[in-house]
Amino acid sequence: MSQRATGSFDVKVTPQKPDTQVARAANLSRLTIDKRFHGDLEGISKGEMLALQTDTQGSAGYVALERVTGKLKGRSGAFVLQHSATMNRGKPESAITVVPDSGSGELRGISGHMSINVAADGTHTYEFDFKVEGPHG
Repeated sequence: MSQRATGSFDVKVTPQKPDTQVARAANLSRLTIDKRFHGDLEGISKGEMLALQTDTQGSAGYVALERVTGKLKGRSGAFVLQHSATMNRGKPESAITVVPDSGSGELRGISGHMSINVAADGTHTYEFDFKVEGPHG
């Protein structure tokens, strides 16, 4: 049965220096992700992002992977989220999906999609539609 988790999160994104000639030639921003989730999902995540801001105001894109560890509606474990997002002249579009078979502990068998919203005051919130198959589902 599908469930919905909601709450807020704090995020720190830190730029990293390109570590190879290929990375420098790609001219992409590489950043680390450090999050703390609150609400139905209580935990942390660590990850990496590749991003590009175009010369056109409001157009950009990023991809990222982050490992989330904590408690989701009382179930302890971890899982990985994969992000793919674009901003087309200020209009955002994103897909944030649980990587199949990435769940561990009581979250083994988790699948789902997350959406995030950034309010005008900078507050970050999430909605996470998920299900857990198997002995804990």
